[in-house]
Amino acid sequence: MNRPNTTPSPDPWRAPVIVAQIPDTGLHRELEASAAERQAMAELAGLREILSAHASFDVVPKSGGRVQVTGLVRARIGQTCVVTLDPIESEIDEEVDLMFAPEAEARRLADLIEDGQDNEEPPEVADPPEAILNGVIDLGRLATDALFLAIDPYPRKEGAVFEAEVTAPDPEDHPFAALKALQDNKKDQ
Repeated sequence: MNRPNTTPSPDPWRAPVIVAQIPDTGLHRELEASAAERQAMAELAGLREILSAHASFDVVPKSGGRVQVTGLVRARIGQTCVVTLDPIESEIDEEVDLMFAPEAEARRLADLIEDGQDNEEPPEVADPPEAILNGVIDLGRLATDALFLAIDPYPRKEGAVFEAEVTAPDPEDHPFAALKALQDNKKDQ
């Protein structure tokens, strides 16, 4: 039986912008994730918690139906130190600068760039634009992706150093020790 709302949505932080409604002068959006959105994002990212998540974006229309989104994603996250297992908090400041294009054009440009990679010496190629899906750009998802990419997968408490326990090998503990013991037993007989 499927029960709704028991698993986090793949897009816990949503802030859709309808491309057709973006004025020629562009628009500015300030986003703040709610407690429920932060909890869902933390579960999705495998974090202890997300204490705050804020995004500031400028959305500017460009020629050919393209849209440029620039801004900053800031967050305070709670993780566990991989060395001491103590709870730690980290700050995230991630800049965003992405170009969006209508889905068909984004796919066509991605294919062109992929085809161009067959050359032995690939030229400097910009990333293809992100696709505008159903005429909407979801700034919440964009902010979530930027935040997730900036997370340190191996967080360490300041000053924590992993020191492996080093012990001298026992000269009697080697793969042929059992054979040597059998050989010694034969000599003693």
